[in-house]
Amino acid sequence: MFESLGVFLSHIKCFSAFVDNAESFPAPLSKEEELKYLKLYKEDGNLDARQILITHNLRLVPHIVKKYIGTTVVESDDMISVGSIGLIKAVDSFDYNKGIKLATYASKCIDNEILMLIRVNKKHKDVLSLDTPLSVDKSGNEILLSDTLAVDDEEVEDQVNANFVLDKIQKVVDTKLSGREKEIVYRRFGLDGGKPLTQKEIAKKVGISRSYVSRIENKSLKLIKKYLDPKIFEKY
Repeated sequence: MFESLGVFLSHIKCFSAFVDNAESFPAPLSKEEELKYLKLYKEDGNLDARQILITHNLRLVPHIVKKYIGTTVVESDDMISVGSIGLIKAVDSFDYNKGIKLATYASKCIDNEILMLIRVNKKHKDVLSLDTPLSVDKSGNEILLSDTLAVDDEEVEDQVNANFVLDKIQKVVDTKLSGREKEIVYRRFGLDGGKPLTQKEIAKKVGISRSYVSRIENKSLKLIKKYLDPKIFEKY
């Protein structure tokens, strides 16, 4: 659920901007500004700088997703979800001393995440092997599912924090959304512990069109974001 929570929150950040229009994305940082915030984050651990770096590179996600639309059965909103996770991982692992641009590195990370999703969807369907590649590290080595299963004290603390955030999200969903909106958000992101469903699967189960599911989802995510403390997004 911890990883699902990260996907959910990043989906809100990226998709709520995406559904408005491309102009809603912040402009790219200048070379000087980017270096300034990279140093603040990498050297001082400044999370505000991290968020600025993520936000000003969000435009990369839908830009990369566009090239896959129509070439795979994976839906664009699912690609946006994993693509935004790729962006966050890129900012966290980027080394500005390597002499490459953050946008170049982030684009590769976003692309890798989407390709992994497409590969898993095509080859594994609902079954994941412990050898399933999930991502790549900054050295280009594949990160396998088995690599993410070790548990230590820090991960336990992260899980406790994630459960706390999830509880806040569920309260917003339960009190601020209509019955139909709540049903779609719960099904879409598996907030009740179930398997997250695609918009197409939800449309079939609920008996409405996929485009209607998409509109309800977009409206719901923007409303959820409105009622959540902005500090929640800093960690994800």
